[in-house]
Amino acid sequence: MKILGIETSCDETAAAVVEEEGRILSNVVASQVELHARYGGIVPEVASRQHLLSIVPVLERAMAGPGLDWQDLDGVAVTVGPGLPGSLLVGLNVAKAIALARNLPLLGVNHLEGHIYAHWLEVEEGGGAPFPCLCLVVSGGHSELVLMRGHGQFQSLGRTRDDASGEAFDKAARILGLGYPGGPAIQAAAGKGKASFRLPRAWLKDSHDFSFSGVKTALWRLVEEIKGGDPLPVFDLAASFQEAVVDALVANTLETAREYQVEGILLAGGVAANSRLREVMGERSILPVLIPSPALCTDNAAMIAACGCYHLRAGGVAGWDLDVDSGLRLG
Repeated sequence: MKILGIETSCDETAAAVVEEEGRILSNVVASQVELHARYGGIVPEVASRQHLLSIVPVLERAMAGPGLDWQDLDGVAVTVGPGLPGSLLVGLNVAKAIALARNLPLLGVNHLEGHIYAHWLEVEEGGGAPFPCLCLVVSGGHSELVLMRGHGQFQSLGRTRDDASGEAFDKAARILGLGYPGGPAIQAAAGKGKASFRLPRAWLKDSHDFSFSGVKTALWRLVEEIKGGDPLPVFDLAASFQEAVVDALVANTLETAREYQVEGILLAGGVAANSRLREVMGERSILPVLIPSPALCTDNAAMIAACGCYHLRAGGVAGWDLDVDSGLRLG
């Protein structure tokens, strides 16, 4: 089985072809980072227009891989949410056109579910995650804890009540003058400093939810205080902020994993590429921790195609009335 995946939920235009076994045959991503950097963040209208310009060249590159032919495809998987409505519509309409023209099954995929299925890419036969497992999905727009009991069986246990962790990194980078995107900028700066400032962690009693607005505000106040006197220790502040966010993510995840007696922990989403998060989670957890390679943590279409393989196997074919849902939830 070969599935074409299309991902346009935010600011990456991506297409990939994946075999049922999880082998990636092609994986092409066109990034808009430089385009949005001038604005300090993603501009939805600009993103959707760039998707229109990039989608056909990206598809052509994805289908130009060795041994690939349009006639070999068994289905088309596409992200339908959550994400930016205009961006999602570009991918969905193109996917519908290909599926209709080629008489292929159309498979709608939840973007967060796609991130989780990055763990089933390039794994040895019989590999993948142990069930039940706890998934920490962390990105620019999401910080969620999801219990996965089996393929397609998800239960949402907790989510952010305000800023997502990736969004918090973006805002912290702006406060420290480190530029956009914030996640890689904070990580690079933190590598040159020490976590010498104690920033708050939000522990929400009787809940598995996250909150990162407090640590962001604390950082801003600390910067304002220091500005009045000493030079700003940007590297140490970045390291301290990163440590606070990582500590909150890891502590909540491990506590939830103990409560639900899972067999393993999965990290997914763009923030899962953060080296400090990967390191601390691995050090503190007594359970197996599975993390995709950094390239498969960020938005890509291979994870959407991998998820589409399981949808098709389970008979989860969508109708032509399939629509986008910018607020789509998992579980």
